[in-house]
Amino acid sequence: MGKDVIIACDFKNKEETLNFLEQFTEEKPFIKIGMELFYSEGPNIVRELNKMGHKIFLDLKLHDIPNTVQKAMTSLLRLDVDMCNVHATGTIEMMKAAMKGLTREDGTRPLLISVTQLTSTSEERMQDELLIPEKLDKVVMHYAKNTKLAGLDGVVCSPLEAGKVKDVCGKEFLTVTPGIRFETDEMGDQVRVTTPKKAKELGSDYIVVGRPITKSENPVETYRRCIKDFCE
Repeated sequence: MGKDVIIACDFKNKEETLNFLEQFTEEKPFIKIGMELFYSEGPNIVRELNKMGHKIFLDLKLHDIPNTVQKAMTSLLRLDVDMCNVHATGTIEMMKAAMKGLTREDGTRPLLISVTQLTSTSEERMQDELLIPEKLDKVVMHYAKNTKLAGLDGVVCSPLEAGKVKDVCGKEFLTVTPGIRFETDEMGDQVRVTTPKKAKELGSDYIVVGRPITKSENPVETYRRCIKDFCE
């Protein structure tokens, strides 16, 4: 399994997305489609970008009762994406149901990962607002272990937690890490962040990079810099 850079295409509509992607004349980047774009354009945007040759991480973070999540995953399976996710707080039973819904009759399926704690969540916010009294690191590792018990492929986590997740869940357990910035970037609304080069050192398998690429003066050059720093 090789490392890869996933571009977060957090655009408000199809036009903005295609205008951005048409800059990539030599590459077909792995892209993330999140809630904003999916809810704006619907499933057809996934189908269209798939036909263009992009691998797709469909980032909808499902979190509901097990039966509902299973049926939703069965619907998403028809879009032929490469990766999708759920919230680990939905319980092991819900994650198992998601796996069942996402698995084809021949046993094949997209990668399925869970979200442990969002990179916008600090330990203070988790304790004060969510009333989870444990240390953030302990909560993330517990959710990661639950995810592995449910049979999923890995977790979304901060790059700062990637190495420890692998220590707890094994080297083959995937770590998909947002919160990537270059040294000169502003952190924005994410508080647990690091650079592509450091994420590689820390054990990330995939990095998800949004604004540092999409808001760059030269997105293709910035993407290639990410590939060089993280994959080579």
